[in-house]
Amino acid sequence: MTDRIYNVLFLCTGNSARSILAEALLNRMGEGRFRAWSAGSFPKGEVHPEALRLLSRLGFDTTDLASKSWDAFAEPDAPEFHFIFTVCDDAAGETCPIWPGHPMAAHWGIEDPARAVPGDQPEAFQLAFNYLRRRISLFLALPIESLDRMTMRRRLVDIGARSEGGSAVAAAATDEF
Repeated sequence: MTDRIYNVLFLCTGNSARSILAEALLNRMGEGRFRAWSAGSFPKGEVHPEALRLLSRLGFDTTDLASKSWDAFAEPDAPEFHFIFTVCDDAAGETCPIWPGHPMAAHWGIEDPARAVPGDQPEAFQLAFNYLRRRISLFLALPIESLDRMTMRRRLVDIGARSEGGSAVAAAATDEF
């Protein structure tokens, strides 16, 4: 085991829902082994209110969560990332900035809960949260220090290829964390 802290960036076009949820989750679940941020190619400028409600209800500190451009992380003083995950299909198809350090990248697409009709949004956000929590759990279980780059890349892609979270999947949401 190493004392190394891995920096992770979650990307989504608007950076108001899924990437924000992923940032909060990994910062809690990573227990000091990981530091997460989120950003977007075309940030909305504010975190979706339902994302904030869900995270607050589950005991997350939402004080520092903000919708921001990925350009902020392409600056010379930005953290050097080890991993970058796109969590929406739009961001996965965009041309990203050149990230220093050549981080490993993978697509972990999750259906956008903000697109649900307003009355269904609480459940949609909970479902997205659950899917992200499952993928982050699988990521945290990887023996990062002992995997070669090719194997790690394959494992990250496999996590993103899981069927849950896609538009064709329906599952029950839970409030547990």
